[in-house]
Amino acid sequence: MEEEPPVPQFDLPLDELRSYRSRSVEPDDFGAFWEKTLHEARQHELDARFDEVSLPLTGVRVLDVTYAGFGGHPVKGWLVVPAGAEPGEPLPAVVEYIGYGGGRGLPHMHLLWATAGYAHFVMDTRGQGSAGWAQGDTPDPVGSAPAHPGFMTRGIEDPHEYYYRRLYVDAVRAVEAVRSHPLVDASRVAALGVSQGGGLALAVGGLVPDLAAVAADVPFLCDFPRATTLTDRLPYQEIALYLKARRGGQERVFQTLSYFDCVHFAARGRAPALFSAALEDQTCPPSTVFAAHNVYAGSERSMEVYSFNDHEGGGPYQQAVQLRWLQGYLRS
Repeated sequence: MEEEPPVPQFDLPLDELRSYRSRSVEPDDFGAFWEKTLHEARQHELDARFDEVSLPLTGVRVLDVTYAGFGGHPVKGWLVVPAGAEPGEPLPAVVEYIGYGGGRGLPHMHLLWATAGYAHFVMDTRGQGSAGWAQGDTPDPVGSAPAHPGFMTRGIEDPHEYYYRRLYVDAVRAVEAVRSHPLVDASRVAALGVSQGGGLALAVGGLVPDLAAVAADVPFLCDFPRATTLTDRLPYQEIALYLKARRGGQERVFQTLSYFDCVHFAARGRAPALFSAALEDQTCPPSTVFAAHNVYAGSERSMEVYSFNDHEGGGPYQQAVQLRWLQGYLRS
């Protein structure tokens, strides 16, 4: 069967993307909101548990992880390490966050980073993992007001109740969990992900000041004002459909979203950062990715551009770039 023809580039020209700035306005209490949120989360013991899993894999060891995320709720994960790892020689670590709708899946889906010599922590995504491509094992025990099906509008009338407040806290606590393991060098931890996972990596980069590196591929959750009016694809379309039913709610909704816009976290990021954008990406439009990249506060940032790709972005090509790039920050 013939492949569908590529989607023409629909966003700004590349030279304009490199100077684009978001019109998303950071709330005056943005820093205080997140400082209080994380302080409340840390009132719960991390209680990270690592249980060995017996699998017919010879090159890696797999640990089934449970730790306390937002509200002390148990969050699952996998820790995959090289088979010969010893506590006396702690490893650099990569914390990976999963794309929208996916969960941590099965351990053998996550072999790349351990075979490259890293400890690889894969965070499950609360409430997600039933989209047909990677199962999840972490429920979200918090309900919400009326919402469009999906996750983008759960609790969207109030930043304290919004779904992504819980998920961003889980993501920060995932870094704390992996740092607690004796096989991990806590000073050499990177955060990365694709799409939603890339957005979570940027959020963590803005909330955890001492990460070694951040790699965000075609990141989601950036520049909500532009994304929701430029693309008609899900998941951003969930917000538009919600507002279609709730006329007059736009100001309140976008005020909530401003606390979760990864443009504002990028403006606080300090670790070296590697971004990627795809110029035919109608799920996470390239201007929204550049919006985060262009304000990134760290002195070391770079962008890989895939001119003829949609939301698949660089795929394995970008992973190859990451493998080489991370060596300079995690192997030194």
